[in-house]
Amino acid sequence: MSRLAPHQLTVRQVTALKDGTLADGGNLWVVAKGGSKVWTFRYTSPKTGKRREMGLGSAVDVSLVEARKRAADSRHTLLAGLDPLEQRRAEEAAAKRELGLTFQEVAERYITEQSPGWRDKRSASVWLASLQLNAFPSMGDRPVAEIDTQDILTILRPIWSTKTETASRVRGRIERILDYARTHGWRDGENPARWKGHLSAILPAPSKVAKVEHHAAVGRKDIGSVMAALSKSDGIAAKAVRFACQTAARSGEVRAAVWSEIDLTEGTWTVPAHKMKAGKEHRVPLTDGALAILREVEPLRDPRAGDLVFPGQKRGKPLSDVALSKALHLAAGTKAVTVHGLRSTFRDWAAEETDYPREVAEMALAHAIGDKVEAAYRRGDLFEKRRQMMDDWARWVWAPAQKGGEQTS
Repeated sequence: MSRLAPHQLTVRQVTALKDGTLADGGNLWVVAKGGSKVWTFRYTSPKTGKRREMGLGSAVDVSLVEARKRAADSRHTLLAGLDPLEQRRAEEAAAKRELGLTFQEVAERYITEQSPGWRDKRSASVWLASLQLNAFPSMGDRPVAEIDTQDILTILRPIWSTKTETASRVRGRIERILDYARTHGWRDGENPARWKGHLSAILPAPSKVAKVEHHAAVGRKDIGSVMAALSKSDGIAAKAVRFACQTAARSGEVRAAVWSEIDLTEGTWTVPAHKMKAGKEHRVPLTDGALAILREVEPLRDPRAGDLVFPGQKRGKPLSDVALSKALHLAAGTKAVTVHGLRSTFRDWAAEETDYPREVAEMALAHAIGDKVEAAYRRGDLFEKRRQMMDDWARWVWAPAQKGGEQTS
């Protein structure tokens, strides 16, 4: 407690204070600095023994009489063995819970606040669409403070076995939203969407029920004829597909590639971290075939289209994923294959037709390292080994065309 008896100040003194502090006694102070003037309550926490300071409002809006009343209330809290600041926070949290924010309102706030930090700018719309389809119909209007395990199971059980990956993502999103709500004081207790130690005791593990869905891939024995068919097309999309095949890169990485990432002299394509799924910079060794494709498109560079290697029809925009898919379907003579599946073709070739270690192929695909021990010991990117492997892959891809006597790049 302050040694000064309460009520030492006058209204005139408070009004006249321009800079500095004045004590009213009874732990109440007025502090003026930088044009602002506020009431504070200074005390020693009965829990930690540390000095603390709690704001009681602006001296412009809160009168001396009201500030003394607030200070008196805080002294009574101290006499009860409670920390006034912690008590006020608890009361504010309780008041927020009484507001009865719904799950949908909290979810929308979470997405609005968090999405600026998400790497993929489409994630906000994906999150919202996912929740609108799966969560909002059954519990969007329910107070977030009342969401329980049964609410979560009502959403997950119908799709857990049939749409396991979707269900897992929905569960994870709900868990993060409910954690956000608890942090803000809008709900108490354990998170009913938590998997470990909670839902794991009720639902079977996703890995036990999920049906593995592989991207439809061109067979490794057929890839040469498909690439030969693509090489006959002058379309930019066909060239992009050939480049994706030669580099084992993802469609999005190829479509977003810019010339500033390409070193034609060194034969290297450096994809920055923000474009990679794993969020880590990835160096790609460029084979002679990949460099030949780049030289095919280099004369087509248009300053008005920006720095894109494979620009789309709209100025400054890359090719669409649909454009690449159409080019591949035409060359393969079927729609039962995907551009992403070319990575599977490459992986099958590496496993079945070569002796390259698994980690070399995994690093070529820029897959994240799941094993912590392996990740700790493998700090390099096996670049030269990958260059040799990609050269062998290029020869495999073009061998059928070369045997047919066709001109290849």
